[in-house]
Amino acid sequence: MKPVPQSIRTALDAIDGAAMLAQVERWATINSGTTNLAGLAAMAGELSDAFAQLPGEVRLVDPAPITAIAADGREVEVENGRHLVVSVRPEAQRRFIFTGHMDTVFPADHPFQELAWLDDDVLNGPGTADMKGGIAVMLEALRVLETFAPWQDCGYDVMINADEETGSLSSAPLIEELARGKFAALTYEPAATPEGTLAHARGGSGNYALTVTGRSAHAGRNPHDGRNAIVAAATLAVALKDLQRDDISVNPAKIEGGAANNVVPDHAVLRFNIRPKEPAAADYFTAAMNAVIGEVKQRQEVDVHVHGGISRPPKPVDRKAQKLFDLVRECGASLGQTIDWKSTGGVCDGNNIAATGVPVVDTMGVRGGKIHSSDEFMIAPSLAERAALSALVLSRLAEGEDL
Repeated sequence: MKPVPQSIRTALDAIDGAAMLAQVERWATINSGTTNLAGLAAMAGELSDAFAQLPGEVRLVDPAPITAIAADGREVEVENGRHLVVSVRPEAQRRFIFTGHMDTVFPADHPFQELAWLDDDVLNGPGTADMKGGIAVMLEALRVLETFAPWQDCGYDVMINADEETGSLSSAPLIEELARGKFAALTYEPAATPEGTLAHARGGSGNYALTVTGRSAHAGRNPHDGRNAIVAAATLAVALKDLQRDDISVNPAKIEGGAANNVVPDHAVLRFNIRPKEPAAADYFTAAMNAVIGEVKQRQEVDVHVHGGISRPPKPVDRKAQKLFDLVRECGASLGQTIDWKSTGGVCDGNNIAATGVPVVDTMGVRGGKIHSSDEFMIAPSLAERAALSALVLSRLAEGEDL
């Protein structure tokens, strides 16, 4: 265990946990569910003001256009909020990317809108852990690092998107653009456990909608003239589920469509999710899915349109990423923090960053738990604790630590 050098200790001593907590309490009162565009705009304004203290350009980037399949099979545009980008010293040789998200899973009409202290250290509230607390950790670490001389030779981009909770579809091109060529990345999702465990390797995720078009007919007079889209969708659901194996899960989630009981339905939409553990599993599924679709189209004389795909590639941990994990553990030990990690089936923007070849640790945010529920909580002292961890890790990288 290396002692913390006095040069960075001075910066760490300047971490202001009380100010960080005040930020989180203010931000968490703003509903910024992914579909609440007004709330996201308000949150983007707050973050723009907060990140303006860093010595770089702050801008809001329009979301990339994306579409979804409506229940009636129409392809419709999906509106998203704008994404925050901060660029500091883009000319530097050693550059980093730091990411977070301003959106939550709680829409504007969700009953979970208030903050409540569960005890002296634990704050219950929407987005406190996932991940407005993490944004505060990121900002504070960068703020104090700007007083650390070696950090002045490093550059970085901050990207806080508005659609992470729905798969980052409108921000994925921006993540890829900003991540490319970076030395390393930190993402500020909450720790995987209240004890501070990091997420290690991650599986991937893909969401699909299959639109099935058949032919309507009278269910009593001439059913043989019909081509039942609901039956075809159900056949697809069972066949796709049968493609599941140890390295990939398949979850048929919903079938929409149909008509009156006396009409052979000519329309259905099957929605499903896959979770490949390795890139090869995703390739296997794509080929097998296309074969299943081809067989159903031929045998049941329906048309099938595929929408969607892999939005989060699997995230294995390669040699460079493991060195970054080891550095985080070593810095934690220097600060009296026990850092461990475990693999998980969950996904985040760390998956997208890793796909560009950049080593990333993506759970550098606060300690907390029960995210995506009304019981979500943040352990308030972890704000300063995790800011110190990030700052120390980055100080080591700034001084030339290799990966």
